[in-house]
Amino acid sequence: MNDDEDMRKAVKDTYGRLATESRSCCDSPKQAEMIKVYSEEDLSDIPVEVLSSNCSCGNPVALARLTSGQVVVDLGSGAGMDVFLASKKVGPNGRAFGIDATPEMVWKARASAKRMGLENVEFRLGEIEHMPLPDATADVIISNCVINLAPDKSLVFREAFRVLKPNGRLAISDRVLVKELPERSRNDPELWGGCVAGAMLEESYLALLREAGFAHVAVEERRLYSDEEAMEFAQSMAEEKRTRGAVPDVEVLYQAYRCIANERIVAIKPR
Repeated sequence: MNDDEDMRKAVKDTYGRLATESRSCCDSPKQAEMIKVYSEEDLSDIPVEVLSSNCSCGNPVALARLTSGQVVVDLGSGAGMDVFLASKKVGPNGRAFGIDATPEMVWKARASAKRMGLENVEFRLGEIEHMPLPDATADVIISNCVINLAPDKSLVFREAFRVLKPNGRLAISDRVLVKELPERSRNDPELWGGCVAGAMLEESYLALLREAGFAHVAVEERRLYSDEEAMEFAQSMAEEKRTRGAVPDVEVLYQAYRCIANERIVAIKPR
């Protein structure tokens, strides 16, 4: 892939397929990872069709510390799980927005919200680099393993800063690099869609947040994959590639997963 549009297409193709096939972005290992970061109580209220399409590397709703009456925006809301969880936290006097660039995911999330009878949620189709929301809309912005998919992360953070109210909170679960990826991994469309090839080094990621105007930028948790976990993800990705007619190199995939960490990152928009 040579430009931003190729990257966007790879991501939209991946997540459109996941929405229609009701699969997670990395299937069994990703689903196992999701279960680790959400409580049984959280997951018990989420429809199976939403759980089956969820892609996550953390629990930004817990990180966000939401309270009743707040407005929360989820960047890259997918099938809507974090929006649905946030809607319970902010209550009937609050509001939860989901922004996603994949039409199939937005349609799926809207249908689920209707079946669940949720009146304080809204899903909007749009790129997180160009959010369809006015200035100073949100008390809190969350995102779950999505910003690494954006070609222009600096623009995402500037948009988040714009949409947050003064003293608003940004709470992100995302994948970052702890060392540079092998070059072959950078140009792999499945690894882009799998939240790996688009990741950037942690120090660069945090620097972009500060450049966008955020203060009190902090990593609250960092989790690296063990050798066994990296190999499990590599083998799952290899199987996905085989279904597309590719001949995967499991060792290259394994080395890519050894470069990343799941992090919980918070920041504040100053008053």
